[in-house]
Amino acid sequence: MKTLDCTRFSIFGLIAAILGLQPVLADEVNIYSYRQPELIQPLLDEFTNRTGIETHIIFLQKGMIARLEAEGTRSPADVILTTDISRLQNLVNAGLTQVVDSDILKQNIPTNFRDPEGEWFALTLRARIVYASNERVSEPVLTYEELANPEWNGRICTRSGTHAYNLALISSVMNHHGMDQTKAWLQGVKDNLARKPQGNDRAQVKAIWAGECDISLGNTYYMGLMVSNEEQKAWADAVRIIFPTFVDGGTHVNVSGMAMAKHSPNESNALQFMEFLSSMDAQQIYAEVNHEYPVHPDVALSALVESWGTFEPDNLNLDTIGANREQALQIVNEIDFDG
Repeated sequence: MKTLDCTRFSIFGLIAAILGLQPVLADEVNIYSYRQPELIQPLLDEFTNRTGIETHIIFLQKGMIARLEAEGTRSPADVILTTDISRLQNLVNAGLTQVVDSDILKQNIPTNFRDPEGEWFALTLRARIVYASNERVSEPVLTYEELANPEWNGRICTRSGTHAYNLALISSVMNHHGMDQTKAWLQGVKDNLARKPQGNDRAQVKAIWAGECDISLGNTYYMGLMVSNEEQKAWADAVRIIFPTFVDGGTHVNVSGMAMAKHSPNESNALQFMEFLSSMDAQQIYAEVNHEYPVHPDVALSALVESWGTFEPDNLNLDTIGANREQALQIVNEIDFDG
């Protein structure tokens, strides 16, 4: 992997504009990513080994849309990787992606995990689950609705309600119960918090280990990351995973995904990269290294992920999660969830 040199691209773009030339295409693919580079480095290395195409990656935790809009037609971005469905849809709605028509992608990625128009494609699944104290929680199962029950008063930890992962869950609750009931539910969850929302998903598990709370909300793959971390393994050993369901549905899932940038200067390479990420080999790397659920139906789970148990994903359409995001954020702000 090479760090993307934006100055180089800006100079090349300026020269091309002055001379009226098309930019020179290189044997490379440029990736703008919400995912931290180290999480996908094995995939980048394997792609380069197989194709000879170099990968350049920029990690953008914030400001992705603003940057792409500012770069316009001179943007070096070829492929965009995101960590949730709402960010994918925001890119599509901003007109920063393009339609990709690939038989390989259609074959590897089930219909319910890709945009009908071909603007985005899911890569992995993760469930938003409950981490429960092994010592202080005896319940074998839970529903999301029960998290607002008084029995959990002072026992729940979570990260900010405005984080994309929680907004996606709240959006799903809204689809099942409507805006008014969702607002009442979220108020109930807030009333049950042991502390002000803070930190990331792993910080909540650490709080359970420290005795500050008994359950927390988190994504499944964080268990794998903690188990493989010398300091954090004790946190993981203190909890177990419960797969909550909706009363009238299954377990909430979100996706990581990809899209081709609107002004990709290396479309052929970008398509090769996207098709590679959907392949069985790449999906197996996702499963083993990142502890996620592959979208490719023929790829087996890693032994660790399989040990967590099985769940039935909620059948909510992913587009609906993104469509409800603004209303979910409105509810979070109205009840001052993070306050």
